[in-house]
Amino acid sequence: MRIVLLGPPGAGKGSLAFVVHKRLGVPHVSTGQIFRHEIRRKSALGRRVGRYVSSGRLVPDSLVVQVMVAQLGKQRFAKGFMLDGFPRTKGQAAGLDRVLTRRRLPLDGAVYLTSPEPLLVRRLSGRRICVRCEANYHIRTMKPKRVGRCDNCAARLVTRKDDQPATIRQRLRLDHKNTKPLLAYYQRRGLLYEINGVGHIERAYARAVALFEGQGWIRPAGRA
Repeated sequence: MRIVLLGPPGAGKGSLAFVVHKRLGVPHVSTGQIFRHEIRRKSALGRRVGRYVSSGRLVPDSLVVQVMVAQLGKQRFAKGFMLDGFPRTKGQAAGLDRVLTRRRLPLDGAVYLTSPEPLLVRRLSGRRICVRCEANYHIRTMKPKRVGRCDNCAARLVTRKDDQPATIRQRLRLDHKNTKPLLAYYQRRGLLYEINGVGHIERAYARAVALFEGQGWIRPAGRA
């Protein structure tokens, strides 16, 4: 299964990808996690990306595609992948298509998670992330077993800078501007599918599995 997960900030892409990976074994590639790792390392890439992320701006298409092409070149993704947070623009989508075409690994679908804007704001303001393994939690809908601590590695949970109110509003404005041409791009190619992202993650996961099975991307038994 080779898909991209689309949707506005807070739609639940990362949470859904985490559950799908854990239960179905589909490799998960998160642009945000890759970029944050480089920013923490203070690498040349991290410094370039950090200037955009800290101000709530989108990272340029050419830089994003460069990073993702390197990730997709790793052998562990040869049998399938879920891309979370990429592509975000039509230019990035076209760049991804060129790479996949050269490698004869066509995309199965672009899955868009829908959610109303008030819900997105509530989700983002309550989101927490592990400083070590980057697992996602939420203070209302995906609580950790111990307050402020990750279930996986017991490290501290924090609020990301790009989940602060001012940055959230900027991210939503940018996303709205870029989403229409991106969705139109995949719709023209017959690859666009929608999943209702409202409700607990288990409900979104059930909807996703129904789609995956219905399209033949996974077997009914849940094997990718």
